[in-house]
Amino acid sequence: MLYQKVRNKIQCVLCPHQCILHEGKTGICGVRQNIGGKIRSKNYGLISGFALDPIEKKPLYHFYPGSKILSIGSLGCNLKCNFCQNWQISQISDTNTSRYKTMSVDEMLAETTSIAGNIGLAFTYNEPTVWYEFMFDVAKACKQNKLKTVMVSNGFISKKPLEALLPFIDAFNIDIKAFTENFYHEMTGGALKPVLDSLKTINKNEKHLELTNLIIPRKNDDPEQFSEMVNWISNELGPHTVLHISRYFPAYKQSIPATSEQLLLELYEIARTKLHFVYLGNFINDTFQNTYCNVCKQLLITRSAYKTDVLSLTPEGKCTKCETQILSI
Repeated sequence: MLYQKVRNKIQCVLCPHQCILHEGKTGICGVRQNIGGKIRSKNYGLISGFALDPIEKKPLYHFYPGSKILSIGSLGCNLKCNFCQNWQISQISDTNTSRYKTMSVDEMLAETTSIAGNIGLAFTYNEPTVWYEFMFDVAKACKQNKLKTVMVSNGFISKKPLEALLPFIDAFNIDIKAFTENFYHEMTGGALKPVLDSLKTINKNEKHLELTNLIIPRKNDDPEQFSEMVNWISNELGPHTVLHISRYFPAYKQSIPATSEQLLLELYEIARTKLHFVYLGNFINDTFQNTYCNVCKQLLITRSAYKTDVLSLTPEGKCTKCETQILSI
């Protein structure tokens, strides 16, 4: 149960906000409501986005490269990022279901299994944490049918709900937005520590994990803070952890000019001192999307505009030259 009674109110315990809700009130996420002293998920089964995507679009580069995965999203988010790229569905003011398709778990499973070449289902586009009940039910059904499951998330979720979900999710891309509490407070309305705790929990449970860091000029681009983040990732999660450094473009309420390519290159070099696999996203040079063996430097995978060619990997995900394990298979 993802709520508890607090006198004549209820407290949602799904995420670190721990919203206390009077009857009829909705949490910060915009989709979890107190109805009759119980939490009602206003977006259960509500589909705002539905597409067969390259797995690299999540982005996941070390999990079944070159494959396609059905990707779905809903409405709502428990953070309020003023630079959100998907604000039309995440920063909602209502959940008028007539504008969106609603699907049952069985319908979602049938759709997922009917698509040729599809490896499974990715929960993405908006924040899947706030879609928890439907995601949990669908992910469980997918695993029972030997499908792969992916969660693209901000990682701002309480430990117990995350642990309950872990058996049914194969791979995560978590957006670590910055490495200061001040950034999270001012730019997202959230906090850094719960995200770091989620990363450690996912890693401890040996789930495939990749990270994305969107670099916003003058907000989270300080080289020293970035270096601290990279050191933390290497020490706490391991130097094998995949990091995607992504170029920011103005969106939603944020008008700061786009990140310079030179800045991304500088941060890339910092990250490469501690991490084996670092990639640049929204970047003009495809070279920084390719995968090289961290031991023998053999070119293993080339990527260009979501066209992926696996060149030098065994079926087990090892480098063909030196047999270093590269992928999560």
